[in-house]
Amino acid sequence: MEEYKNKLGSLANKLKTDTPKIPIQEVHPVKPSVEDKEEAQLNTWIPKRLLRRVKSYGIDQDLSLKDINILALKFFLDAKAPQVEP
Repeated sequence: MEEYKNKLGSLANKLKTDTPKIPIQEVHPVKPSVEDKEEAQLNTWIPKRLLRRVKSYGIDQDLSLKDINILALKFFLDAKAPQVEP
């Protein structure tokens, strides 16, 4: 018990005498991703049932709504109007 009191006493003295060590925060700028591409926003209104189906599909396939929209638009446009490469 005496050893415990000595440890507590020395800790209290140490806290009183030592200045607190404050960590210095380093700020690093965010580096842009190599895969950053130019993007544009697309807003559309769709039927609620279709939105539920899309969300359900996204959960099952682990895809975001954005990914599903991109895939669906590419698939549709490739089928309807194939891109002509120079």
